[in-house]
Amino acid sequence: MRNLESQLSGQLVQTEEQRIAIRKKHAPRFARLALESTSLCDLVLWGMPKQIKEIGRGQYGVVSSCEPWANIKPCAFKSVVPPDERYWNDLAMEFYYTRAILEHPRIVKLRGSVIDYTYGGGSSPAVLLIMERMTRDLYCGLRNGLSWIARLRIAIDVVEGIRYLDSQGLVHRDIKLKNVLLDNEDRAKLTDFGFCIPEAMMSGSIVGTPVHMAPELLSGRYDSSVDVYAFGILFWYLCAGQVRLPTHFDQFQNKEQLRNSVRKGIRPECLPQFDRACWNLMEQCWAAEPSDRPLLGYVQPYLESLYKSARNEGKLSPSPKYNRTYCNYSQHCYTNYSYLNVREY
Repeated sequence: MRNLESQLSGQLVQTEEQRIAIRKKHAPRFARLALESTSLCDLVLWGMPKQIKEIGRGQYGVVSSCEPWANIKPCAFKSVVPPDERYWNDLAMEFYYTRAILEHPRIVKLRGSVIDYTYGGGSSPAVLLIMERMTRDLYCGLRNGLSWIARLRIAIDVVEGIRYLDSQGLVHRDIKLKNVLLDNEDRAKLTDFGFCIPEAMMSGSIVGTPVHMAPELLSGRYDSSVDVYAFGILFWYLCAGQVRLPTHFDQFQNKEQLRNSVRKGIRPECLPQFDRACWNLMEQCWAAEPSDRPLLGYVQPYLESLYKSARNEGKLSPSPKYNRTYCNYSQHCYTNYSYLNVREY
């Protein structure tokens, strides 16, 4: 028995080493080769996209509208300048997974890519990721105002997108307001797959936006339920109808304080306009234990029933009929509803 145990333990160690080598070494190399070869083909076929104007700027790139490219209209591209080899690998993996995702109405499809080797005088090549142009992100949508019916419809769209990724064995790992894009009819699509990865390859990596990160993400041992947690936080914003940080999260001075408090159970506060059905759903989605979170296959029809009721009743905002009592009852866990300055983590 001891010999058998020793032999099997050695095989497990070897298998784990091979898996880590595939995830950290071989997969990024293959993805970068795919990025460079596909970008060259797109450049030969369609040429360099011609920028019209900058329409957005994030932590990892600049988004610009551009003239029709490869018969895509309206069209946009994200330009990214990888600062080092590690970032090149991350970008290549994003390209690989995004390009491999099949057409789906709730996913922003990557249409092509071009590497601009003349960028910055040729010292730092820029990768242009070309996609369909959307109207705005959810952050801007909430800031400018969306009806309650539109917000419920967006919640359903986001769940559909996450479920589709899950059906492909992928975990997004960065569900948040700015990674949800809206079209002219305020229908939502998921974008930015920089942290997206097959569930089977997840091990040890701590990624995401702190406000939306499930507690177990910080340990490096987690599964696809982290996207359910992130949706729960996103749904809080949708029900609140605004983009200001929850008061509980706004009190921290840095990301580490926020993460430690989330591990201890701190969650967004219940607002007066929340009804019981929506608040219950949020609490279930951001449960500390991953096994206590609902499956999105149950969440979607639940949201659809809320959406149908809101449309039939012509609601423009959540019904607060239970709220005042319910939120006051929750005071042992949640503090006041005042808002401080806006700060995004």
